[in-house]
Amino acid sequence: MPRSPLMCTRQDGGVNRRVAQLVLSCVVLGVGVALLLRAALGSDGYSTLINGLSLSLDVPFVAVNVVVGLVLVALAWNRHVIPGLGTIVQPVVVGFTVSGVMSLVAEPDGLLARGLMLAIAFPVLAVGVAGYLGSGTGAGPTEAAAIAFDPPVPFRWSYGIVQGGGALIGWLLGAAIGVGTILVIVMLGPMVDLVSRQVRAFRLPAPSEVQAPVVPSECD
Repeated sequence: MPRSPLMCTRQDGGVNRRVAQLVLSCVVLGVGVALLLRAALGSDGYSTLINGLSLSLDVPFVAVNVVVGLVLVALAWNRHVIPGLGTIVQPVVVGFTVSGVMSLVAEPDGLLARGLMLAIAFPVLAVGVAGYLGSGTGAGPTEAAAIAFDPPVPFRWSYGIVQGGGALIGWLLGAAIGVGTILVIVMLGPMVDLVSRQVRAFRLPAPSEVQAPVVPSECD
């Protein structure tokens, strides 16, 4: 079985640190997603795509989410972005976190309060995405699709292209978009890139480094 550099222990931490970083970052990401949704000023492009397909096909959101997620991961895999532990952990942990936070945080009243919640959501989202990708344990559907095209398109822009394409298709199929959707498309990719450059442990792995298994026993 071929070994990749990220299947072994990095100089900045071992397997346990990377898994802990993955889980904690996904919790942070889930908090950010919940705040974005609670602000009710538009969801991210990927969620807009899923919602649009769900509405137009009259298929439950969760079913469409699974199918589209598998398609994006498969397309990314075809460009050598190999799925891994993070590919599975990310949607599960984020999903449970979003559900928990939304049960605790009420939708704010008034445009100003919504705008403030939206503003808080963005740095939280950026830290969550950069953190879980920086663990090098595999990427979720949206991030995998963006990483697959870096190069030639840098992640800070390819991420916006993926989000923007999803938002456009979802909107054409009947899903609603808002200012939050536009901000995710324009700002989130550059923000994730900035966080990853400032925090060593959050460095975005190259496409060939986003590998699946973490097998420390093979690193001897």
